[in-house]
Amino acid sequence: MDLGLISVRYARALLKAGTEAKLEDRVYQEMQTLSESYIKVPELRFTIDNPMLSKDTKEKLLVTAAGDKPCELTKTFLKLVLKEDRESMMQFIANSFVTLYRRQKKLIRAKLLTATSVSSATEQKLRKLVESQTNGNVEFETETNPAIIGGFILEYDTYRLDMSVKSKLTSILSQLK
Repeated sequence: MDLGLISVRYARALLKAGTEAKLEDRVYQEMQTLSESYIKVPELRFTIDNPMLSKDTKEKLLVTAAGDKPCELTKTFLKLVLKEDRESMMQFIANSFVTLYRRQKKLIRAKLLTATSVSSATEQKLRKLVESQTNGNVEFETETNPAIIGGFILEYDTYRLDMSVKSKLTSILSQLK
C-alpha cells in the first residue's frame, strides 16, 4: 500500500477521534510538535525505525517528541501505531494530520519576514489583510532577518509578496548586467 494513503488514513482517524473528544486543538499542537521534533532531531526517525529497539522505548521517545505531557488520545494513538508496526510512518502521519486539521478549520499559515521587528499593530493589519484575502483564520508567524536590509516579505498559501530592499537591489543589479 502507498505510504501517503496509509498516513492520511491514520491522520483522518486521529482527527475524527480528536474532534469527537473535543481534543482536536490539543492533538493538533502535539502533532505539530512531533513533526517539528522529526525536523529538529533527524536521528529520531532512524531511532524509531530501528528494529532492535523495543516498542516501549519507541513509545517513550514518541511521547516525549510530541511535547510536554501529551493527552491520553495522543498516547493511545501512538500505541496503536506501534502495535500495527506503522511507526516508520509516524512523521508522515503527523504531517498529514496537521494538513487535514488546517483544511478542516480553514486555517491559513502566514509568515511575515522583516529586517527589524514590527509593532503588534502592523502585524494585526497584515493578519487582517491575509484573512480578508483568504476568507479563513490565519496562523501568523513573524520573523526578523537583517539580511533583507529593509521592507518585508509576506507569504501565505501559495502567495508571496516580496517588498524587501534586498530583492529590489538584486533586480536592479540584474538589469544593469
